[in-house]
Amino acid sequence: MNKYLLSLFSLAGIFVGSACAQTLNVQIPADLRSSQPGVNRDSTADMLVSHVVEGLVAFDNVGTVKPLLAERVEESEDGLAYTFFLRKGVKFHNGELLEAEDVVWSWKHYMNPDVGWRCRAEFSGRNGTKVTDVQATDATTVKFVLDKSDPMFLSTLARPDCGMTGILNKASVKADGSWDKPIGTGPFELGNWSKGSYVELLAFKDYANLKGTADGYIGNKKPLVDRVKFLVVPDASAAKAALVRGDLDLIPDITSSDYGELRKNANLQISHSYTARRNTILLQTADPLMTKPMRRAIASAIDIKSLVEMVTDGLGKPNNSVIPIGTPSYTSVQQLGWKYDVNEAKQLLQKAGYRGQQISLITNKDYPSMYNAAILAQAMLQQAGVNVKLDVMDWATQLDRYNSGKYQMMAFSYSPRFDDALLYEHFMGDKKVQKRKVWDNPADLELLDQAMATGDRAKRQPLLDQLHKDFLEDVPMVMLYNGITIDAASGKVQGYTSWPGSSARLWQVSKK
Repeated sequence: MNKYLLSLFSLAGIFVGSACAQTLNVQIPADLRSSQPGVNRDSTADMLVSHVVEGLVAFDNVGTVKPLLAERVEESEDGLAYTFFLRKGVKFHNGELLEAEDVVWSWKHYMNPDVGWRCRAEFSGRNGTKVTDVQATDATTVKFVLDKSDPMFLSTLARPDCGMTGILNKASVKADGSWDKPIGTGPFELGNWSKGSYVELLAFKDYANLKGTADGYIGNKKPLVDRVKFLVVPDASAAKAALVRGDLDLIPDITSSDYGELRKNANLQISHSYTARRNTILLQTADPLMTKPMRRAIASAIDIKSLVEMVTDGLGKPNNSVIPIGTPSYTSVQQLGWKYDVNEAKQLLQKAGYRGQQISLITNKDYPSMYNAAILAQAMLQQAGVNVKLDVMDWATQLDRYNSGKYQMMAFSYSPRFDDALLYEHFMGDKKVQKRKVWDNPADLELLDQAMATGDRAKRQPLLDQLHKDFLEDVPMVMLYNGITIDAASGKVQGYTSWPGSSARLWQVSKK
């Protein structure tokens, strides 16, 4: 039986167990890869983990780093030390009070190479800065010492893909040192996880809530429902049907094609926001066939304007820059892009010595925007004479291929970053060190290092502009458009809003 038809039938049994007035049923397109912050992660894992753990600092709605578990942060004059003064009275899910030693223990856990924390390289010296010491100077004060000044230190700590460097209780690991589950300080704690079916979060009744309003990952994060049940529904049509029936309360990211239909339904609430997500087609520069002329031919052969219009149902805005449209760093230089020209593409194919070899384009159906972009790109490339074969796989397998660098072309989407230099760092780096990195031109890695070394926008802008020019020339990937998050919620849901960070936030959300 077709797996998506099967999911339609099996959903009924899952929803029966969710028939509770204080349960919020939320769709996720793929199962949770890992409950460990920043380990074997994807955007779904980042989103779930953000409800369970919290870091010393976090991003607000506009991408400014602010204290979260820290009450305040002091930077030394030379930039080599950061002292975090912890909020008092914060409890872990097991009832224990947060103390400075928990921060030290969490740091040692993340920096253990066996753990596989995604962001270890950012602090070990491999990618630049090295944290040389972390010590608890008293019960509520922690001092981090760096080997050199790093303006990006706090921003990197706060990155969602780092699990926000969430502070964990020691009981998160078993007696043998293996991972058990995250015991954090967040507004929800991890409940049941029925792999392949659902993940359950339970409201943490002793959550140390901040006053004010919800603001990105900080502010008022009080849980207003007893339980959130994330249901794995890979098929967008099945999810849409469940929402219309009332079995689902929220789909955090519906397809653009469903937007026009669902917004006419008076029983639903539809909202959308433009985000710093980058929707792309990755090109493996290390592949012998994917030379620069070949990559430039591919960029010239894709009618990006038409592709974006069709994939987003007219909502998307084509953008060949890594920097999102409308942000302060999006200058006239960032508006430069590739020109759609099939004849030029054919000339570049000749220059590349291309003789019709088959090229694999990996995609998945779990995320329809990636699949639709791949279908359209394949057709456009074939018109230019490029023999492209779609390799459709499940999202988990595709992500493994991405992390290992084993692809020629891949339809892919990068989760948002809140700093313009981090938007580049996300995919730039030495492929020999990190196989998932896409662009490793040495001269441009040096430019990125310079951009990462300053927080002065006036000094950083020329570096970002030069990176964009080189990006267009080198074509390590074809940047298509920034993300559009379209949320569809039942009329019973109150307080849910989309935001530029893209990730669903379910604190301060209630249900009638």
